[in-house]
Amino acid sequence: MKIVIAEGKTKADFLIGSLLKKKHTLMVINEDRAFCNYLAQTHKIPIFHGDSSKLYTLEDAKIEGYDILIALSAYDSDNLAICQAAKRLFHIKKTIAIVSNPKNVDVFKTLGVNTAVSATYLLTQIIEQASTVDILLHTVSIEHNKLMLTELLMDEHCPYEYHQLQEIPLPDRTLISCVLRGNDMLSPQKELLLLPNDKLIFLSPPSAQDSIISIMTGGKPK
Repeated sequence: MKIVIAEGKTKADFLIGSLLKKKHTLMVINEDRAFCNYLAQTHKIPIFHGDSSKLYTLEDAKIEGYDILIALSAYDSDNLAICQAAKRLFHIKKTIAIVSNPKNVDVFKTLGVNTAVSATYLLTQIIEQASTVDILLHTVSIEHNKLMLTELLMDEHCPYEYHQLQEIPLPDRTLISCVLRGNDMLSPQKELLLLPNDKLIFLSPPSAQDSIISIMTGGKPK
């Protein structure tokens, strides 16, 4: 994926190192010139010096065509402005923001930010696991990593389109909590016929996630 990292210090440095290990293409925008020099020397990636909350900075950085923008400013208002501009004006597919005030999470989502989180570790985990396979849209850890909530899209890679829900061979201790179809949330009845673009919400232990992905992309449980 092509990912823009906007602002941040320790958070940005940590994420950049993590995402580069996953072979993503990164663009970093940061208003601290000294930190930009550090990032350029440490990670050997494109760094653009400027204030990401300013429209002209995003224009000059040429971020259009990137898949994801992650806003890591210490100020929630700046992160909101960055995400909204990225999505509305530069057609970034998905925007993610770190939020200092947890009360702003729902506000950000209402205003169009795809994902707003208030923990750096959770943000990293979402991004890393979302890049595991194209159909994996969103993953969240629950109760100190004892459970994983995973959202998978029924697309051309999935062999269970037009099959009943009960035909999916689930790993041990794994269940489907619901099926999202458009704006509707469907109860996971065994006889439910799965359609293209349905989203399935799996609840499982972390050890079962690779098996879930393999099953839903036509492989066998691992």
